[in-house]
Amino acid sequence: MNIGRISDLISNETCFEMIRENRWPDGIVRCPHCDSENIKKNGHDNVQVDCQHYYCKSCKRYFDDLTNTVFSGHHRPLKVWVACLYLMALNVSNKQIAQELDLCASDAHHMTTVLRNGVVDQKPEVILDGEVEFDEVYIGDHRTFHQETCSATEPSLYR
Repeated sequence: MNIGRISDLISNETCFEMIRENRWPDGIVRCPHCDSENIKKNGHDNVQVDCQHYYCKSCKRYFDDLTNTVFSGHHRPLKVWVACLYLMALNVSNKQIAQELDLCASDAHHMTTVLRNGVVDQKPEVILDGEVEFDEVYIGDHRTFHQETCSATEPSLYR
């Protein structure tokens, strides 16, 4: 029995709709360059026909649904990238992703690396503020730790 591939179950149209809904949840398209709402639709992509192109009247720049996203600038259809991301979320190995999406192993590795790096790049920087409390923990090589490193006023835990 042939169940089929996950990439055959989803369409590029659905993926682009999902991108638009997540990128502009209020339905108002904003320019990724200047954040203006003064946007005009400007046709579709020649290869990925579901990808909408836009023109910003404020900064006079062109962009599309994928501009400044981890999915931009790649030749594979968006549905393959979304399927890859889905399989990564299920903790599927690169080898299994390659088999499921009908890719060679190096392409699957490249795609998963790009997606992982994209997530890391979007992670906000953590800035500690206020009072920070630490437990008494020694971090390092236990062979180089000596009792002399504890101050004389503190009771030693190692006696």
